[in-house]
Amino acid sequence: MNSKNGTSKSIKMVDSFWGNVFKKHSSGEDDIVSTLKLIPLFHDMTIPELKEFRKIIHRRIFKENEPIFWEGEPGVGMYIVKAGSVGIYKITSDRGKKEIAVLNAGEFFGELALLDESPRSATCIARENSEIIGLFRPDLFNIIAKKPRLGNKFLLQLAAVIGERLKATNKEMYALRAKLEQADIIIS
Repeated sequence: MNSKNGTSKSIKMVDSFWGNVFKKHSSGEDDIVSTLKLIPLFHDMTIPELKEFRKIIHRRIFKENEPIFWEGEPGVGMYIVKAGSVGIYKITSDRGKKEIAVLNAGEFFGELALLDESPRSATCIARENSEIIGLFRPDLFNIIAKKPRLGNKFLLQLAAVIGERLKATNKEMYALRAKLEQADIIIS
C-alpha cells in the first residue's frame, strides 16, 4: 500500500466481525497524534489537547471492498483515512453503485454525524486494505462534558469546516445553474 510519500506500508489484518472491531489505540499513539494534526479539525490544537482526543480515537483495519457504512444507516461518528483509500458511493435505482468520491490517507468524512444522527447520505467502502480511525459522537460528547473548553474548540473548528464545505457546494450549485441557464434549460 502506498502512503502519501510513496513508501510502502504493511497493515496487519484483523477479524472484521463487528463485535468490538473498533479498538482503542494500543500502539502508535504518537502516530495517531501526528495523523490528527493533519486534519483541519485539529490544526489549532496543542499536543496535550491532541492527546486527549487520542484517548477516544478508535482504530480498525478494513479489507478491500469491505463497507465502512451504508447509505441510510444512522450516523454515529466521523472517520479519518489513516492508510489506504475509501470510495464514497450513491446506490442507484438498479441496485448498482456510483462512485462520487475517493478519499486517501489524511482525508476525513462523516463529520456531520458528530452533530446529527441523521441517516448516512452515501455508502463508504474500502477500496483497498485500509486503516481507518474513528471519532464517535458519544465520546465527543464526553469530552464536551468533561473538558468544555477543548470540546468547544473542536466544535468551532467543525463549524468552520462544515461552513467551508457549504460555501464550496453553493459555488458549484451556482456554476451549474449558470450552465443550465446558458443552455436555455428552465429551472423550476
